[in-house]
Amino acid sequence: MTGDLAVPAPHNIAYRAMAASDVGSVPVGCMGEADELDARIATLGSAAILAFDGDRHVGQLQFRQYIGGQRSPDSIWDPLYWMDFDDRAPSLPPGTISVFCYHVGQLDDTDDRDSRYFGQGIGAGLLDHLLEWAASTGVAAVVAKASPSLRPVMSFMGGQPVEVYEERGFQTVSSWSDPDLAAAVVERGIATAEQLPAAATVSCCVLNLPEIR
Repeated sequence: MTGDLAVPAPHNIAYRAMAASDVGSVPVGCMGEADELDARIATLGSAAILAFDGDRHVGQLQFRQYIGGQRSPDSIWDPLYWMDFDDRAPSLPPGTISVFCYHVGQLDDTDDRDSRYFGQGIGAGLLDHLLEWAASTGVAAVVAKASPSLRPVMSFMGGQPVEVYEERGFQTVSSWSDPDLAAAVVERGIATAEQLPAAATVSCCVLNLPEIR
């Protein structure tokens, strides 16, 4: 996307938890139908952390209640992929939330992204504000699927690498090479076969919030 918008500075980005009143006024792609989203907000108190540049929505980090053993019906192409840890799904306490997709540079409810918001620390800011919100609302734990560290793959997935999670106290409980992700990134020219398996290695990272309160 192009235009006269100045490149934002990270300190000019404002973050807050999504409220029921935001439904219909901010992008909600990948979150499901409106009734699903309303129910999620009613149960958890929110469904995403939102990022704004002034009054312009420029990013969000979605999350859902963790369901152990959840499987994606369409591998990497379905949002439930972020909670699909296959047979490596950890046993976590009730009140755990699962981190879903990072949408940085999202100005509207399409797949377009404004690249001027990339590399500004917005993804990390979304995660930090999610952890603050989670700790303040009694969330027991946070689980996340970390993406490979190769930046083009991170951008393709809308994820964060294991290093970002470990810097914030998450423990990496398992790592594995995802064959569907490997096939997709090679087929699309995002990574080469020589960069496998690292370019398709994902991890399950867990943060137990009571331990850091």
